[in-house]
Amino acid sequence: MANIAVMNTGLYNPFQNFDFLYKICFLSGKTFNSPVVQVPLIPKWLLAQAGLSGEEQIQFLDESIRSYNTLVIPVNSEVDEQFLSPLEHKIEASFATGYDAVSALPELDLFNWIGKFLYGFVYIEMHSALRKEMTADGLNMSQSLMMKFANLNFMMQNLYTSLEFEDFSPWSITVVKLENGETPFSFRDEINTLTFSLKMKDFGIIACLQDNGTNKRYHQDIINEIKGKALTAEQFEELSARFYYSAYLFNRLPEYTFMPVEGTTYIEAMPLRGNMTKPLFDVWQNKVYAQVLENFWKPWGYVVFEIIKNPDEPMSFFEKPYLPTAG
Repeated sequence: MANIAVMNTGLYNPFQNFDFLYKICFLSGKTFNSPVVQVPLIPKWLLAQAGLSGEEQIQFLDESIRSYNTLVIPVNSEVDEQFLSPLEHKIEASFATGYDAVSALPELDLFNWIGKFLYGFVYIEMHSALRKEMTADGLNMSQSLMMKFANLNFMMQNLYTSLEFEDFSPWSITVVKLENGETPFSFRDEINTLTFSLKMKDFGIIACLQDNGTNKRYHQDIINEIKGKALTAEQFEELSARFYYSAYLFNRLPEYTFMPVEGTTYIEAMPLRGNMTKPLFDVWQNKVYAQVLENFWKPWGYVVFEIIKNPDEPMSFFEKPYLPTAG
């Protein structure tokens, strides 16, 4: 596999030399004359708030199973102390308070925190793949996927360097209130689409990190409908399923120009439509959506047959479903 093209961004690109061996900072690629420390991917404060021991297990793409407390990423100690730790403290305080505080957070803070979470999983997966193949040439990963991951890493570098998004946000982030103020902690993610969701206490978060806000606009009608309302557990999972499915249908690879000017890197989003005439999303198919929804509704035992008993109007827990038009 060829290396991803070297970008003249002035930013660290871990995919240029496949720096996934725990030797340098995952975010900056620098030492700053400071040691690299191994930082928990799932922070201890989150485990404590969630009432977890850290012994809970998760399965990776290589089918290895690891416990939460063994998952770490390498961070330069200066970057950790000055930039990552303050972000963690801010998120920790908001999560401890609940929906009101979480919904008041700047979306950039949520993007950086969720980005560290998701990219951390990418880092661990890359490390495992490199260790198994022993060489970057053996990795089976598309250039487009590497570009997507590299762009996420570039954007997260706003944490420690001056970086500005020019009249756009690269993410779709939705924070909702939950009816059950004691919702147990859980999260899920889809690395290929950089989609993430989390729920705990009285709030839920759904995020797509590399779509320039397109998925949120796609679901704007239902987002408007639920504004100011507390969602049931079934409703939150239904909303999440819609975002995961539409992120899969999103058929563009966002591209950006990076322009360093006097110590600040400006990022501009290229038009998503480009020269393509087809819509930004592939055709929504209720049958496929029902299969996604079945997985999200697994705790309640709903199956595809029930969900699409009426193929034109899939089952919904929303009074006004506002589903995208199916093909």
